[in-house]
Amino acid sequence: MTWLNGAAFTAFGQTVIWSDMIGNLLGLAALALGWRRAMAVWPVQLLSGVVLVSAYWSAQLSGGVGKQLLVVAVAVWGWTQWQRGRRDTGELQVRFATWRERGLLVAGTALGTLAVGGLFTAVPSLSWNPWPDAYIFVGTLTAMVAQARGWVEFWFAWLAVDLVGVPLAFSSGLAFSGLVYGIYFVLVILGLRAWWLRTRIPRPLPQTALEGAAA
Repeated sequence: MTWLNGAAFTAFGQTVIWSDMIGNLLGLAALALGWRRAMAVWPVQLLSGVVLVSAYWSAQLSGGVGKQLLVVAVAVWGWTQWQRGRRDTGELQVRFATWRERGLLVAGTALGTLAVGGLFTAVPSLSWNPWPDAYIFVGTLTAMVAQARGWVEFWFAWLAVDLVGVPLAFSSGLAFSGLVYGIYFVLVILGLRAWWLRTRIPRPLPQTALEGAAA
């Protein structure tokens, strides 16, 4: 599989490697599927994470490698969460997180970034740019957890990750990742609007409740 880290093409003085390109195209597809609340988002996200492990390893960004391994793990968990939600109501329901849930997300992201950034700083071989790398590592996990829960805030989390991800990708030699992060930004805005509007639609009763009413 060493061909994955070979050059796909060069443009504007930037070399794009296969793993960077393929993994991010899959990531774009996953984001679009998430916008439509399609179950296929999770297997596509998992495959994207597997491919991008190779890209971040080649760039010596251990935080990126760890992030993608977490993406793979959370993709499996997210699949089970969405399956359970569909069984209960017949379709995936989305909502805004409560203030308590938001507080837990923010606190978890802050503490996680401090912990991972401290580790990367203490062990320089893990990452050449520890704090942005740690921020993206933890921020991606936060976004995917919120997505699995069906919280609209997951889109805001992706926006926060993109603000750091674009410059870090270009400075790490992952030009295609930098370009794709820009496209992510547009898709995230559209997805945020779609989920926001979805929260205004009345929720259907759970199937069990409907069966009880019919009886």
